[in-house]
Amino acid sequence: MYETRERPGDGYRYIPAVFQYSAGVAALPGFRIERVRFAEPVPMAAGFARIADYLKGIGRPLSAFCQCELRSPGQFTEAGFRQFNLGYAKVLGEWGILTGSDNPVARSNVCPELTPPAEPAFHAFSCTLPDAGAAPSFATAGSGESTEGKGSYEEQTIALGDVSPAGLRRKASFVLGEMERRMQALGGSWAMATAAQVYTIHDIHPFLGDELVARGAGRHGVTWHHCRPPVVGLEYEMDVRGLPLERVIPG
Repeated sequence: MYETRERPGDGYRYIPAVFQYSAGVAALPGFRIERVRFAEPVPMAAGFARIADYLKGIGRPLSAFCQCELRSPGQFTEAGFRQFNLGYAKVLGEWGILTGSDNPVARSNVCPELTPPAEPAFHAFSCTLPDAGAAPSFATAGSGESTEGKGSYEEQTIALGDVSPAGLRRKASFVLGEMERRMQALGGSWAMATAAQVYTIHDIHPFLGDELVARGAGRHGVTWHHCRPPVVGLEYEMDVRGLPLERVIPG
């Protein structure tokens, strides 16, 4: 089971993962996590500014920013992904969020196949708010079919290059297991989840019932985004959240 670390002043705990993101976040007692989606994707620099303004407007510090969902124009090479992440993490450092090598902010970053943005952009973000009576809330980071932080994506990818029904099922089963491991560490479960998102351009129907629905991911339906994961060679990604309140604001 994954360990978690707490940020008491910011109201959440997180699963340490890699320098670009944590594997998930959960509100500490006395706080809730709230998700805000932009009506249209907002380019990164403008998105960070919009998020900072939003947090200031609700009386929360920048360090209350705990999760985000990005949209990118296309898949990155591993070198390109690292370069992108260095720029992203630099802003989090300026916001006082990074702790040594730890990045506590959970994240998904996917690539729309048919309507990509012109540049990387924010789709949604989450933050913590004080709430003495709040029920538990959590959000996992997105995970593709590769073990992160243990070598290159290519070396760790499940069924690399296999997009047959059998290969996609193997990928989906691995990712479902990863979502379950992350939820367990965060004190969450499928029964507590309010949304499960799948990111792939491939057909999920052959395993939708006996994998996703049977294991509990389809309790409130499954949101299927026609997107690719962020790194070349990855074909399937998921994230899960259990949040009491979500907002949509202009893009």
